[in-house]
Amino acid sequence: MTDLASAEELARAVDIRFPNESPAYRAARTALLAEEIALRRQIERVAAHRRALPPGGLVPDTYRFVNENGAEVGLDDMFGPHDTLITYHWMFGPQRTRPCPMCTGFLGGLAAATRDLTQKVAAAVIGGSPIERQIAFKLERGWGEMPLFQTIGDDFFHDYGGLTPDGSEFPALNVFERSAEGVRHFYAGEMTGETADPGQDPRGAPDLMLLWTLLDLTRRGRDPDWYPSLSYSR
Repeated sequence: MTDLASAEELARAVDIRFPNESPAYRAARTALLAEEIALRRQIERVAAHRRALPPGGLVPDTYRFVNENGAEVGLDDMFGPHDTLITYHWMFGPQRTRPCPMCTGFLGGLAAATRDLTQKVAAAVIGGSPIERQIAFKLERGWGEMPLFQTIGDDFFHDYGGLTPDGSEFPALNVFERSAEGVRHFYAGEMTGETADPGQDPRGAPDLMLLWTLLDLTRRGRDPDWYPSLSYSR
């Protein structure tokens, strides 16, 4: 493996300056740039580790869903021409009058990426509410081509993290793989509130929600007392 230049060396070589910045700002920014370069390398190391996971468990073929055309389908049908499927359980069960605002915020970014994402893998957003309710909200938000599915029964959510043991909904992201031997589970987000550091919201790493990633670029960062809403007063 080729030896890499240190993050500090790469940061010092960057020749970017902005109007009226102070030497103190530039020194601090260069130090931060070294940290960002190191973080990028760590993200790639984690991604490589993830890609090297051994095969996960075979997925039971008993799970059933309803697609946007009202047809009953299995998980295998969600793959289309692809061998990989990313699913997200959004918190919009039949007991809710409106879906979870946090899930909605995440899905806005996913909807914008769906056309590009599905050139490489399949994607499916799965909810517990009747498919008609999900479609109505999708149209309200302008989510375009993002595919929605309704679960038939709760077994899939119980088995793959969408429902807690007490029956509460939980957002769950899962990746599945398909081969000649069937469908296997590959990966799930497993960073829960119990894995968070003190004062930190539970979230994955890297954070998949564009909203929080952008706010992390600001001086105020994430406001621990603020969460996205389904509507805002003007």
